[in-house]
Amino acid sequence: MSSSTYLLALDQGTSSSRSIVFDEAGRIVAMAQREFRQIYPQPGWVEHDPEEIWTSQLATAREALALAGLTARDIRAIGITNQRETTVVWNRRTGRPVYNAIVWQDRRAEPLCAQLREQGLEPTVRETTGLVIDAYFSGTKIRWILDHAPGAHLAAAQGELAFGTVDSWLLWKLTHGRVHATDVSNASRTMLFDVRHNRWDHGLLGALHVPDSLLPQVFPSSHVFGESDAEWLGAPVPIAGIAGDQQSALFGQACFRAGQAKNTYGTGCFMLMHTGERFRPSDNGLVTTSAAQPTTTPEFAFEGSVFIGGAVVQWLRDGLKAIRASSEVQSLAESVPDAGGVMFVPAFTGLGAPYWQPEARGTIVGLTRGSTVAHIARAALESIAFQSAALLQAMSRDAVAAGGSPVTELRVDGGACVNDLLMQFQADLLGIPVLRPQVIETTALGAAYLAGLATGVWRNLDELAGQWQAQRRFEPTLPRERAHELMDRWERAVRQATVA
Repeated sequence: MSSSTYLLALDQGTSSSRSIVFDEAGRIVAMAQREFRQIYPQPGWVEHDPEEIWTSQLATAREALALAGLTARDIRAIGITNQRETTVVWNRRTGRPVYNAIVWQDRRAEPLCAQLREQGLEPTVRETTGLVIDAYFSGTKIRWILDHAPGAHLAAAQGELAFGTVDSWLLWKLTHGRVHATDVSNASRTMLFDVRHNRWDHGLLGALHVPDSLLPQVFPSSHVFGESDAEWLGAPVPIAGIAGDQQSALFGQACFRAGQAKNTYGTGCFMLMHTGERFRPSDNGLVTTSAAQPTTTPEFAFEGSVFIGGAVVQWLRDGLKAIRASSEVQSLAESVPDAGGVMFVPAFTGLGAPYWQPEARGTIVGLTRGSTVAHIARAALESIAFQSAALLQAMSRDAVAAGGSPVTELRVDGGACVNDLLMQFQADLLGIPVLRPQVIETTALGAAYLAGLATGVWRNLDELAGQWQAQRRFEPTLPRERAHELMDRWERAVRQATVA
């Protein structure tokens, strides 16, 4: 193979950093992964050491190249994908963070969010950014760091500080501080970005007292941002693709057109549906976000999050002690023909989209004397599909209201998508095919695709769409009346879970 056929994807996640080398057919050549510390200073607070993020990511990049038997000169371009909303503020001169990274899960900025809601800013945030006011997003995290890191407000006012989501931090480090930039998909998660016009919004910056001198430049997701310094990998390599993890997965699944959707089954579930070039807020409890954008033309997606997806299997293992290893859940669930009327709503941390019920709690209903741990295990697995079906129904309602069509197939990825029982039940509930791709590392693949597009490895989206291949297609087999009946029972169980 020629040197132009390899791409290096840096996949910086919440609990680990990974690097994957892909060839021009989108196949994995080598992969390396390294975990790093999670820091919990007090309940509801989650931090990372930005230097650990960087050193772990660099180590995996070097290891992946070594495993592939390649050098930096064999790599056509680097793509970066990252945990979104996690916030880093550093000194431009020293390159040192002024505080730990505040992670997307962190809730410390909720009092500030409450103030913004009281000021009546919710409609402005929704119309400008597509988001809701929530401590999840980066804007209030930046403000918290400026308020609490010694001398930060003054240093920021004098232009000495830089803010970035994790992609910007890695880009800064890779280029030795020459490039301070991000892409539209990450910028759209800050609560400070006008997604219709792809620019920072001065009204929202003013409301949060965040100086614009902190902000990175924003480019399309497929763009040559700069070159890595030769010191890191042995030779300079163009950094030509950046996207937040969920938008990168949507791109890696070749969901390039309005109406195409993917669901990532991880600890939680993240569903995104491409909605084309027209911005439209959701009427059904979803957020509107910028999709990964190959050009300067804005493109959008509806997004919904299920808080407890695969984590319900961890609870069966660690809390209920029903299984010894997560891999045992499918055989236990398959030992009964169905859930025996049991419904499990795993609202351990409240319910996310489309319900938004923070006070909901985990609930098991429909138990009889004949119920066994196998029925509970099956109901736990099915809960992942029920929550995802509720999300897709909300997306389809939004799509139809906007003059589009309902989703006709769902592409899936993430760890739990390898569970055949779960994927078949998902297809049965939805009444549409569920497609599992050959390469389920779609987050990293999306970053590689974006980098390859910008550097001529692939000519256009049609070429990429032609590369996507299903490993298995799950066709619905359940009669629609029965599926509707099950969804009605699920909604009743959700109402029971939200009774105070």
